[in-house]
Amino acid sequence: MSHINGKTIVITGASGGIGEQAALQLARAGAKLCLVARREDELQRVQQMIQQEGGQAWIYPVDLTDKVALDACADRILAEHERIDVLVNNAARSIRRAIQDALDRMHDYERTMQINYFSAVHLTLRLLPRFLEQKSGQVVNISTMSTQVPIPLFSAYLASKSALESFSRSLSIELGDQGVAVSTVYFPMVRTPMSSKTAIYKHMRMMNIEEAAGWIVSAIVKQSARVSSPLGVVSSVVLTALPDFVIKSTRPFFRRMDKKLAKKLKS
Repeated sequence: MSHINGKTIVITGASGGIGEQAALQLARAGAKLCLVARREDELQRVQQMIQQEGGQAWIYPVDLTDKVALDACADRILAEHERIDVLVNNAARSIRRAIQDALDRMHDYERTMQINYFSAVHLTLRLLPRFLEQKSGQVVNISTMSTQVPIPLFSAYLASKSALESFSRSLSIELGDQGVAVSTVYFPMVRTPMSSKTAIYKHMRMMNIEEAAGWIVSAIVKQSARVSSPLGVVSSVVLTALPDFVIKSTRPFFRRMDKKLAKKLKS
């Protein structure tokens, strides 16, 4: 973990779930953490855990959807840390709802895009000048394996993550030769407080938080453009090559899966 030791890493959504666990793992590897999230009390809890283990952490409570507050947060981070090495855009929200049930809920899409895409881009743009000045820096954007294969019921969430992926590719091709590395992490379903809100997923096999956080650590260590499961990689290739076939074949699969999970939930 020598590649991480001494680095200053900004991570959003650090008050719980994958963000909290990633912060703990990075701190144990010697990183200095800037913890960003909305809940100050939870940030303090994570900060204390890191400090009790001998690590270093600073907290920056902010509503990421508030542009003025986010600018002020970025100003503080830049002023308080001479060097910033990595930004992990981890904060996100998800909505499970059929498109047909969202015909009068445009706000679902707007709110999801605000936190998952616009806030991530906003913070990235604020920290990029420091990366360019240093001639080094890394942006790690968190996405989902569900963008690599057709998935129903998450259109707002998947659209926001797909937008972030496209931004990541543009950022990489434009600034990769100026020392800015860009990584996208494609998580499968992870057992987090966010995913646990959907009762039907109680019996679904999911990645645990510790393993998911390890993927973020790996992205920083290797500075790889993509961290994904083999299934995700294969699915994205097949979807690109044979979209009609993939969409038609996966449609009945997911319907059967939802019925099976719903049956288990009732039993």
